[in-house]
Amino acid sequence: MPTPYWIAVTVHVLAALGWLGGMFFLALVGAPVLRQVEPPALRQQLFQQLGLRFRTVGWALLATLLATGLLVLHYRGLLRWSGVLGAPAFWRTATGHALAAKLAAVTVMLTVSLVHDFVLGPVAGRLAAGSPSALRLRRRAAWLARVNALVGVVLVVAAMRLARG
Repeated sequence: MPTPYWIAVTVHVLAALGWLGGMFFLALVGAPVLRQVEPPALRQQLFQQLGLRFRTVGWALLATLLATGLLVLHYRGLLRWSGVLGAPAFWRTATGHALAAKLAAVTVMLTVSLVHDFVLGPVAGRLAAGSPSALRLRRRAAWLARVNALVGVVLVVAAMRLARG
């Protein structure tokens, strides 16, 4: 494989580490610590600032993942319609199954991220800190974040299967 392929793979893996690692950090370290912060208004402000910062970084990482993922598929010859994407026989192979799982997981991840980052999170941030409505929306957003982390693990498994056959 040419050098640009290896650069794309390296950047892809680093972006995946940043995205998934950031989500696990927020879930396992950031959120538990912030839940102990009083008063509720300060807690809400800190959650909002962390969320906005990670949203910016996260979407840059997701854009990088999409771009480098397409490059990797191109270099591996998997973006051709003839004999690959348009061939039913390809989708019955182990590579086809892994690619289908990865593409499905990417679709779920992007959808969940959009709802979490641009619907639930902003609405919860505008509500009165500690109010029942804000707490309910924050719980929903937290569940979506957990679902996204789980989808990220599915993506890693699918990526390993795709890379290793």
